[in-house]
Order: sequence, then structure tokens, then C-alpha cells
Amino acid sequence: MDRRPFIGVSTYQVDASWSDWRARPVALVPERYTAYVRDSGGIAVLLPPDAPERAPEVLARLDALVIAGGPDIDPAYYGQPPHPLTEASCPERDHWESALIRAALAAGIPLLGICRGMQVLNVVCGGTLIQHLPDVVDPDMHAGTPGTYGRHLVRPVPGTLLGGLLPESELTVPTFHHQAVDRLGAGLRVSAHAPDGTVEAVEGPGFTLGVQWHPEQGDDLRVMQALVRAATAARTVPLEAVESALG
Repeated sequence: MDRRPFIGVSTYQVDASWSDWRARPVALVPERYTAYVRDSGGIAVLLPPDAPERAPEVLARLDALVIAGGPDIDPAYYGQPPHPLTEASCPERDHWESALIRAALAAGIPLLGICRGMQVLNVVCGGTLIQHLPDVVDPDMHAGTPGTYGRHLVRPVPGTLLGGLLPESELTVPTFHHQAVDRLGAGLRVSAHAPDGTVEAVEGPGFTLGVQWHPEQGDDLRVMQALVRAATAARTVPLEAVESALG
């Protein structure tokens, strides 16, 4: 029987407290991400921030990549000053995830960006972000109360990768974000919208997909199951192929 594919999942880098320890630096990811991978047939491998030049070597040992949600990417990456409510708190994570995405795109490794992960994908491809969504749309639609996910409708675009995975005309998804895609990155296309027009999914060549919502917080496994299928079909890309693709 074929082994289950190894799915790399990027992590937060924050201070946390547990047992007798207080405010210690840790690399972590909410358990729902690892359960989402496991329940969809993959094995989650956590990827804490590392030296960006090591991204090709890391990806050569994996079958697919997930860029998880989290705080805002530094708007300097897309040439803008920070909005007063932008919370760009981890440059190490910005550098690392950007390098992982570049390496995955160059080598054709299956990639899923979730919330922040979709935004970083768009920025890596040369796009920009709306830094505070409540400035331009209904402030109550896209985020719940602190510590609680909201829910709203999204409408997949027929004829896209996402539209094939989620063929219904609209569905309700768990959501928590205050930023969104503004100018679309090169090589990407929009594959879902919210009712207010906010971009809710983007995709690129092969299996390159970003969703603005948090599928790991719900019961719908279809997006992750599709990533696992793509990872199983692609299997591990040799390190030499990754480095060659990056030039």
C-alpha cells in the first residue's frame, strides 16, 4: 500500500505559556490544521521559520505544502506603508513562508494557502492587499468576535479548480480576517468571491490554491482531500529539480 503523503504546514512563531513555563518562544500551529491533514489522508509535518535558503531542501522532502493562517504580512513586501491596524509581527515567518511559496511554485509542488497563506501567495506573485477590509466593505461579514470564527457565504467560480472541488453555487464557510486581496498577483486567477465582492480564493498553475476562509475549522474536507490526492500523484520532487527551477 502506498504511504500517505507528507504535507508540510507552516507554523506561528510566538510566545506561549504552559505548565510552569511563561512567555517562552515557541513554534506552534492550531491543532485543527494537523487534524485537517490527518482526516484527509495525509501526514502533517510542521515547518517552523527557518533560513529562507533552506526552503528548496525542505520541500524536496515533502509531497505538498500548506501555508497556515496568522498575523498580517509586512506591507513593505508589497510596497505600502502599514495601516494603523495592520499587525505585522513576525518578519522571520514572512521571509520563510515567502521562500517556501517561491520554491513550491518553481517546482510545481502542490500548494494550499489558508487565510494569511492566500495573502502571502498573492504578495509573492506581485499582488497587493487591502490592509483593513472594514474600511471598504461591511465590517461584520468577514471576522467573528475575538477568539471566535464568523461564517459567511462564498461563491466558487465555475470552471476553476476550486469550482470543480466545490461545485455548489454558494456555501457557508468559517472565516476570520481583516485583510484581503487587492491587486491580483501575476499568474493567479480569482476562483471564489464573497457576496460583497471580496476575493475569497485564488489559484495558479497545477495545484496552487489559496482560500481566504478557514476550512480546517469546519467539517468539509474536500479542499484538503484534493491537495492530498495531488500530493500522492506528484510525490516528492528531487532537490535538484527544485534548485534548478529556482535558478
